[in-house]
Amino acid sequence: MSPYDTDGGALALLLVFGFIWLLIAVAAYIVTSIFMMKMFDKAGVQGKWRAWVPVYNTMVFAKLGDLNPWWLLITWVLAGVLAPVGIGGLFGLVAAVYTALAAYRVGLKLQKEPVWVVLYIFLSIVWLGIVAFDRSRWNLAVPPAPWANSFLRDTTVWSGIPAQTAVGGYAAGGYAAAPGYPTQPPAGYQPPAGYQPPAGYQPPPAPGGYPPPAAAQPPAYQPPAATQPPPYQPPAAPTTPPTAPPAAPEPPSTPPAAEPPAAPEPPKQP
Repeated sequence: MSPYDTDGGALALLLVFGFIWLLIAVAAYIVTSIFMMKMFDKAGVQGKWRAWVPVYNTMVFAKLGDLNPWWLLITWVLAGVLAPVGIGGLFGLVAAVYTALAAYRVGLKLQKEPVWVVLYIFLSIVWLGIVAFDRSRWNLAVPPAPWANSFLRDTTVWSGIPAQTAVGGYAAGGYAAAPGYPTQPPAGYQPPAGYQPPAGYQPPPAPGGYPPPAAAQPPAYQPPAATQPPPYQPPAAPTTPPTAPPAAPEPPSTPPAAEPPAAPEPPKQP
């Protein structure tokens, strides 16, 4: 057998496995995008197309998890660029930890305990399916992230994506204020006082001479008269039945005597 035949068979087998893995990757991409689309809808993200754009959908996910999405993109770029020198995997691991932290924050906003992040680490697609289709609702009333005062915090403002401000001052509707719009009143601003009548105003006097109506008196209560029972009459004594016995029935009359039948005539002689 020629070595070319062996190489051709190995190449065909490699192509078959590569095609199978391609189908699995496409199916995983479709399912993950559907799950992210449902989760983004809970978070109030505008535009379902955001869940179908690779890389960008994970950056939106990091932003919903109170993390700066640009750091995630930087770690991915470094992982790809430094892969030939052998340290790209380290930055890939940093990116994986970064998304796990985002999943931790997203889970809190969907009423999930912190331990749920373990499921995301090992089976992220299952975690996404649960948070996408369960009955939980997006809730920003969670404590601030531990990295809220570090360089990891999210300071970006993207149109159509709600601002994820923690308890104590998130904007109405969940969206950040437009750039350049003052969120605090200018210095020296005094709010208007309550309504004051003009100088010299005298309120009109109350009308006099009208006596208030007397309080209504309830009628005197008269108890009802006691009812008198009717006089008692004893029942009349029963009448005495007649003492004469009834007459005996008459016997039946004697039936007439029965006459004997006549004797038959003898037959005549011929």
